[in-house]
Amino acid sequence: MKEKLMKHGLSYIFCIMLCVAITLTASGCGKQTTVGEQKPATQETAEALESSPSKDQAVILGEGEKMFYFSSLDDQGEEKKFVIYTDAVYVGEALQELELIGGEEGQYGLYVKTVNGVTLDYDTSGMYWAFYEDGEYAMAGVDTTEITEGAIYSLKAEK
Repeated sequence: MKEKLMKHGLSYIFCIMLCVAITLTASGCGKQTTVGEQKPATQETAEALESSPSKDQAVILGEGEKMFYFSSLDDQGEEKKFVIYTDAVYVGEALQELELIGGEEGQYGLYVKTVNGVTLDYDTSGMYWAFYEDGEYAMAGVDTTEITEGAIYSLKAEK
């Protein structure tokens, strides 16, 4: 009788442990971020962006296999940070898909005029959007720079 109670008790404990494991597994399966949806970045993302002057939380945007960091610094000194997920090949393509940048096609490629809703007009203010890759002035345009996994790309308002 004692042995039967022991087996029944162990089965009961095992069943409870199984239910807890299933509950924890199910709670970890949250909704994925979709294009245009925003949510705060993880601690890992925040640490990766820590080298930037502003420590604001990054916003996660997009879906895809590739991931890169993007920040913008407008003419008022306001910095915004993003973690971008995409399947695009070029940085400009990914940022345009998410409506983070806009501009005009010219003889040298995409001339970025608007970033995060802030438009700069070189003809009136002498300001333009400078494109940086990993903290250095980029040697190619935003529309011809291939995405490097984990890289930090920036557009900064400059005179």
